[in-house]
Amino acid sequence: MQHTARSMPSHRLPGQSMVGAPRRRLIGLDAGHLEHVHRVQRVHRVQHVQGRTSLVVTNAAPQQMLVFVPPHPLVKHWIAVMRSSETPTPVFRSAAQELGKILLYELTREWLPTMDGQVMTPTGHVADATFVDPTKPIIFVPVLRAGLVLLEGSQTLVPSSITYHVGYVRDEETLESTCYLNKLPGALGSESQIVVSDLMLATGGTMLQTVQDLVARGALASNIRILTSFAAPPALQRLNDAFPGLRVYTGMIDAELDGNGYIVPGCGDAGDRAFGTV
Repeated sequence: MQHTARSMPSHRLPGQSMVGAPRRRLIGLDAGHLEHVHRVQRVHRVQHVQGRTSLVVTNAAPQQMLVFVPPHPLVKHWIAVMRSSETPTPVFRSAAQELGKILLYELTREWLPTMDGQVMTPTGHVADATFVDPTKPIIFVPVLRAGLVLLEGSQTLVPSSITYHVGYVRDEETLESTCYLNKLPGALGSESQIVVSDLMLATGGTMLQTVQDLVARGALASNIRILTSFAAPPALQRLNDAFPGLRVYTGMIDAELDGNGYIVPGCGDAGDRAFGTV
């Protein structure tokens, strides 16, 4: 079987204007609202207007962070299961796994490197075929411990991958994160395609440190994609300010954080609920 490398085609994202003046919209982050308004958002800034947290988005600048909220009924279903305080640990964990599969499918759309070839079918005929290039594995970086859950089972969707673990613990008083485990390699190529997973993007401190570590090792922010179940404006703003080339794939954007740094309404401490340590 012979293979020839094929570059990924360019693709105009939904909501992008090819000509004319840039469009600018103020999108409210009321619970359950954003995903009905736009599939893809370019984050310009987060602001508060009359007690309401909002994203100011525009499609003009190519180096603004993109936030993807797939408008899929199964995404909404698993988010609802995770939200409920009556959901037991095994079901919560299963819901997060199923959500991770859907989000990873969307994340890898038109991103995986492919190669063309031919195969012989059981009927004795030759058919053209396209494969995911096994020589260019996707790098998964789950943030321990919660980040593991979104990738359980979903990694089987990707034919070739490498996993490096990082671990952070958050100080519940200062809300700052401290790294206790870093298994990243000493160097990463600028062509490396990296998926960082964590169940929640609340303050953004842990994710910001993880992305900083990846970029310091040679990765490009534009080749890093973040996989999360819930996100909040403070984290999105923080990431956009530091690394506008990022892309975030999330099941839900909730409006705010409470005084303890938890996403509201959110789903509580996702790590504790997933591992039964509530």
